[in-house]
Amino acid sequence: MKILTAAEMQRIDRFTTDRYGVPSLTLMENAGRGVVEFLVARLAPLESHRIVILCGKGNNGGDGMVVARLLRERGFEPRVLLCADPKSLRGDAAANYQRLAASAPPEVVESSEAWRSWKAKLQGTTLIVDALLGTGLSKPLEGLLLEMVRDVNAEFPAARVLAIDLPSGISADTGELIGEHMVADFSVTFTAPKLAHVFPPACERVGEWVVKQIGTPEEALGTDPELSLNYPSRQDVAWIAQPRSAAGHKGNYGHVLLLAGSIGKTGAAALAARAALRAGAGLVTVATAKSALPMVAALGREFMTEALPETEDGTLSLRALDYGRLDGLVAGKTVLAVGPGLGAHPETKELLQTVVTRYPLPLVLDADGLNALAGNLDAFRAQARPPGTTVFTPHPGEMSRLAGKPTAEIQAQRTAVAREFAQRYGLTLVLKGFRTLIAGPDGQVWVNPTGNPGMATGGTGDVLTGLIAGLWAQFPNRPVSAVATAAVYLHGLAGDFAAGDLGQPSMLAGDLLERVPRAFKLLAEGNLP
Repeated sequence: MKILTAAEMQRIDRFTTDRYGVPSLTLMENAGRGVVEFLVARLAPLESHRIVILCGKGNNGGDGMVVARLLRERGFEPRVLLCADPKSLRGDAAANYQRLAASAPPEVVESSEAWRSWKAKLQGTTLIVDALLGTGLSKPLEGLLLEMVRDVNAEFPAARVLAIDLPSGISADTGELIGEHMVADFSVTFTAPKLAHVFPPACERVGEWVVKQIGTPEEALGTDPELSLNYPSRQDVAWIAQPRSAAGHKGNYGHVLLLAGSIGKTGAAALAARAALRAGAGLVTVATAKSALPMVAALGREFMTEALPETEDGTLSLRALDYGRLDGLVAGKTVLAVGPGLGAHPETKELLQTVVTRYPLPLVLDADGLNALAGNLDAFRAQARPPGTTVFTPHPGEMSRLAGKPTAEIQAQRTAVAREFAQRYGLTLVLKGFRTLIAGPDGQVWVNPTGNPGMATGGTGDVLTGLIAGLWAQFPNRPVSAVATAAVYLHGLAGDFAAGDLGQPSMLAGDLLERVPRAFKLLAEGNLP
């Protein structure tokens, strides 16, 4: 599913009309019908509600008037307030005003005095439909609309608020809040979500949101090269849970090699290894510092271990390359994952800088593997790896070091930073955090919908590294951005199950890991809660 700006939505609507012959008036009718369907299903019994519909003069108000007419046709009696002179309405909004007025014209509220008079009559309202402004807002509310929004928020605490498209006062084109806005319990948007539905903090103010289709053919969005933001659904990632062949064996599902762990950081290696197995990899081997190996091995029964030479700090030594030792370990492996718990010893960094360009097999780079490249990315690009063979998984602090920008700047421009970096270095970037981003070298960016703050605990990043590597080992012919997107979705879904079972504050990375099978099962069944 695409994520759109207001201008992109308008362009898609025009394209739907011009190319496919769907009249704009029909699109508006379908939008109103979608809202009514949601109201009837979600707020049943609707007969128990006292409904007020607040309409502006634009197309959002036109949607609201369609809702009012369709509700009246079903036997409901909503009060409808139009915050504009009916003579100022144009196009489809004017047409729907005439349709509604044929049975009962809306009440006109054009001044603060008129609003205050009506406000007193609306006490006891239990459902307010916000159709004042839609997706075209680009500046803070002012005047009468600001007064109405403030009053609805403050003086109707018992009323549920449903916003058509977006709560009035929120801009569709940014996650930032540009001013005061309606506080909504629900939002019904059309064709595709807008940026404000997806990105914080605006996404936390739109309430429960749904997308209703109003007649735009799917190909109108899928074939538009300018639409580069995507919101994965269960259907987009369910392929990872497809049934296996009855004749399958462990050799069919790939062999992951992890360079991970050091003295004091053995848990990171074990978590990543177990996650790769939970993701379905046939075999997993952890290559770690010699003195760390006993503890790593003790933390898991199903993965294999290999000891490599170490530095005086108990981290991997450059001597791991001597006599072809590491070359021999890499031979025959499907995916190489590097970084969890490796440490920051200068010799270890030098080893990692060599590894990422020495071996052409699929590479997942995380944690200390990423830090080893910080400040040396031009050398990495100069020795370009084969296309589609590299995934970086930084958190914002690591991204700051990689991009040479302050963390605050990274967070303020997450999408732009992720897209530019992925394109510049020809890799897939997983920028972790709330709404983790998966950016591909083609400029497409996926915004993950799953996950919760309980996952902000040590080790969850190691689990993600293992999930990406484990899925990639099984599906080497899938686009790497699709593999990474599916792994991030699965990771967040397992985290959501852990939060639901245990509560967010007490979650551990291992709790998430143990719920990966449950997430797989529900993806396979198509039975998400």
